Formats: sequence, C-alpha cells, structure tokens
Amino acid sequence: MTDPAERDTDPAERDTDPAERDAAEEASAFSHPAVAPDATAAYGDHPDQVIDFYAPRGPGTGAPLVVLLHGGAWRAPYDRAHVTPFADFLARRGFAVANVEYRRGGLLPQQGGEGPVAGRWPDTFDDVAAALDALPALAREAVPQADPRRTVLTGHSAGGHLALWAAARHVLPPDSPWHSPYPAALRGVVALAPIAHFATAVELAVCSGAVLQLLGEGGELGERAAQVDTAALLPTGIATAVVQGREDIVVPQAVAEAYVDAAAKAGEMVGLTLLEGVGHFPLIDPAADACAVVAEEIAQLAY
Repeated sequence: MTDPAERDTDPAERDTDPAERDAAEEASAFSHPAVAPDATAAYGDHPDQVIDFYAPRGPGTGAPLVVLLHGGAWRAPYDRAHVTPFADFLARRGFAVANVEYRRGGLLPQQGGEGPVAGRWPDTFDDVAAALDALPALAREAVPQADPRRTVLTGHSAGGHLALWAAARHVLPPDSPWHSPYPAALRGVVALAPIAHFATAVELAVCSGAVLQLLGEGGELGERAAQVDTAALLPTGIATAVVQGREDIVVPQAVAEAYVDAAAKAGEMVGLTLLEGVGHFPLIDPAADACAVVAEEIAQLAY
C-alpha cells in the first residue's frame, strides 16, 4: 500500500479547460479497439453474468490475478468492452486478468433526468457477490497460470466502488444476503477514482445523481446505503490503495479524500496517490502514463 503521494505531469497541461481536457481524455481512452479475451466463463444464467479471462503474456506460472470491475456509473450503456484494452495492458505486464460483467441499470431514460438509470437493485450487488464467489474455481480452469494467492481487486469509477464493496462483504451484517463469513482472500484493492463515499458523491451530484438512482429515493434509501456505501463498511482489514486524478471532474478528488478520511477515523490507513494533470479516464487508458502508475500500484500489492 502506498503512502499519500503526488505524481506530476507537464505543467502546460494544467491550463487546459477542464471540460475540454475531460473530453479529450475520454476520447483517448475509448479510442482503442476492444481486445478479445482468451476465455469466457459464466457465473450465472443471465447474459451479463460472465467473466472474461486474459492470460498473462509470457511463459511461466504464478502470475498475480487482477479482478477488474468496469465503471460507467452502474448504467447499462457502459459494459466491460471499454476496459478490455486496459485488461490487455495488464496481461502484457504479466498479470492474469478477470474482467467481470454484471447487471446494470436499464436502457430506458430516467424520469426528468439525464441518461439511463444507474444500477439495478439488488441485481448489481447480487452479481458482483456471485462473481467473486465463483471466481476461484473459474480462474483455475480459465487461467491456470494464475496464482490465486496473489489476487488483487481493482475497478474504475463505479467499478472502483464495487471493488471496495466486494472486499468489505465480511463487514456486512450476518443477515445480509451478501455477507461473507470471512474476509476475501485478497492481497488488496486498488480503487481507481472510485465513487467511494456516497454522501460526498450525492452532494457533488456525481455522474448526474447516479448514487441516488442506484439506491432509489424511497424509504429504503438509508437501509440500502448502509449495506453498499463503502465508507460505511470500514475498517475492512484489507490493504487498500486509491489512485485519483487531481483534474477529475467526473468523480472529483473530494470523493476519494472523504473515503480516505473515513477510513482513518475508523482506524484504517488507505493509501492515496494523487496524479497531477490527470482527469478521470487516463487511469484506464493504455496510452496514458497514468495507466502505468495503476499497474505499479497493483504490482506493489500483488508481490
């Protein structure tokens, strides 16, 4: 786990209009063609209940296994395809990768809002829990080169939230359908610009109010938040690092800092790496230097 740190980039980039920077970074991240997996396995009957596996490039066995949860504000239009170049990037650096798909919000637009609804309750969380439970057996078959003792969870944006949540299931009450009796067998979690602190994300209207759409705004809101707000599920006892761009206008730095502060108040240290001159999307863009920083963070936990 890394100590809080800052990485610098070209000072001239700091003068770029934030919206223009974000659009350019998103275009770059989404410009790479999808990379087909080496194997795909189902963990359920729904078409979205699948995991794509990428074998580590190079000879030998004992490669760390990176479990990747994609972002996209838990919304249907964003599936695992957009992180396949990132999965391939990690595989080319010697990691085995499990790229997890899960059910997201429907395609119908939200009422009076912008874009489709975020998340599908409780299906999104049912799927992530089921995928992680099924993963060891599926990985042994699909990527025998992987060493399950070196498993690291990672995820970007909403996927960063899901990665943190999946690592905290043992903290859930025993009557929760997602409760795990034991901590997950992980080397740690590397959360990339995660929607990790719901109160701050709601305050900042992150991703056009995605958190409230995920939870629903009825009488069950508080009960649901207590089960899936990762800031409420601390401490976990699992090594955790957060990587965040300082110029991120999609999931601002304040969200990551609020989560790290909540962890500290709970008696747990979470590493925070802040990248200067970096927004939301370079963290998963193989063409960006930030992506190499992410791989380094994963390696520090895996080895």
